[in-house]
Amino acid sequence: MLEKRSLLVMKFGGTSVGTVAAMQQAVEIIRDARRDWRELVVVVSALAGITNLLIDSAVRAARGDLTTFHAAVCQLNDRHHEMAETLVDDLARKHQLHQEINYLIADFSNLCQAIHVLGEASPRALDAVASLGERLSARILASAVESAGITASLVESTQLIITDDHFTNAVPDMAFTTQRTRQVLRPLLQAGRVPIVTGFIGSTPSGLTTTLGRGGSDYSASILAVALGAGEVWIWTDVDGVMTADPRLVPDARTIPVLSYREVAEMAHFGAKVLHPKSIHPVIEAGIGLRVCNTFNPSGPDTRLVNDTQPEHNGAIRAITAIRGLQLVTLSGRGMLGVPGVAGRIFSAVATTGISVPLIIESTSEQAICFPAPKESVPEVIQTLHKHLSTEFQRRDIESVVASDDVDIITVVCPGLRVTPGVAGQIFGVLGNAGINVLGISFGASDVSINLIVSASDTHNAVRVLHALVK
Repeated sequence: MLEKRSLLVMKFGGTSVGTVAAMQQAVEIIRDARRDWRELVVVVSALAGITNLLIDSAVRAARGDLTTFHAAVCQLNDRHHEMAETLVDDLARKHQLHQEINYLIADFSNLCQAIHVLGEASPRALDAVASLGERLSARILASAVESAGITASLVESTQLIITDDHFTNAVPDMAFTTQRTRQVLRPLLQAGRVPIVTGFIGSTPSGLTTTLGRGGSDYSASILAVALGAGEVWIWTDVDGVMTADPRLVPDARTIPVLSYREVAEMAHFGAKVLHPKSIHPVIEAGIGLRVCNTFNPSGPDTRLVNDTQPEHNGAIRAITAIRGLQLVTLSGRGMLGVPGVAGRIFSAVATTGISVPLIIESTSEQAICFPAPKESVPEVIQTLHKHLSTEFQRRDIESVVASDDVDIITVVCPGLRVTPGVAGQIFGVLGNAGINVLGISFGASDVSINLIVSASDTHNAVRVLHALVK
């Protein structure tokens, strides 16, 4: 008999627990992992779609709309009580779970009504609302695991992850978090129990609920793995690891067995449905193994993330990703030539709109600057530029600011780009042969990717022909 490995942290995403069948599959995966690992910690997200539902209800309540909130209460009740009824056999445990679900949904109701009265959904209030999704799903999963005969304990991550008070995107205090995590989880693990931990959530030292932002549940798993000195982290989702392209665009897209942190960071930033770079950085830095697995195909292919690119991958195109729904905003004017600080003022103005600019293209003469922005934000961006740069427009230093037709950013991931001749030639060759015009390019800042702006009407074909270069 093989000796069991030490400590595994597993995280289940929203689709991996979003239905009764998915939750049952998660329980089976936990049972299997329990056989192979001496100690197991499970982190769980809210059911698929619930976090967005909660936040949207709160934001609309602040604007005076209670219809959305009332509909959300019905949906929360239906989905969570159905799971409790189906997944839990013991009558006493089932009754207790139904009561806890009712309590948490009542808490949501009270929070939305308070937000409605105040007419404001503050970041602190939004965190209190958003946290309820994980608190509901973790209770159901813990009860389902117990019903399957596996000793488990529900743990609120507010007891473990101590953060600053930057609500909606809090930063953990790793020293304090490590101390608290070991104090709370070590006794449970030593007693042979499986802690089922709410993802996405932390708390300030004074006990106020915070959330960890985008990729928060993955981040929670990463934080706990580092705090406990785990051997590996497995992220369970609804795809076979990280794919070479979006399978909706490229049916023959395949799983990438091994990816470096820098590669996956570029893919995440430029549209791929993969882990947020923030969420995986702690485990990569700590040298802890990380895998991305498919809940619905647990024996199928997966992706292992490593710190550095393997030498044999240098110069090989590894994946194609796309960000959709953009327009190019172009500012031009002869008065911009050689004037210090113009770009700084432009992007300081854009920053006030709250959008993130993924890349910038500037002419060598400095007479034009363009950047992509989400299509729905472009009118606000242009209005803001006119407001903040009114002097430059009046002096005709900046003569125009215009928006293009719809465009997308396609990212070609290829480690060792800067030291491998011919890769860019291959890329532009296949695009040219397919009759696809490149409207903009960003290349050189990263050694693992090249970013191309193309017309939205060309995106599908561009991704398809570029995917033929993937090795």
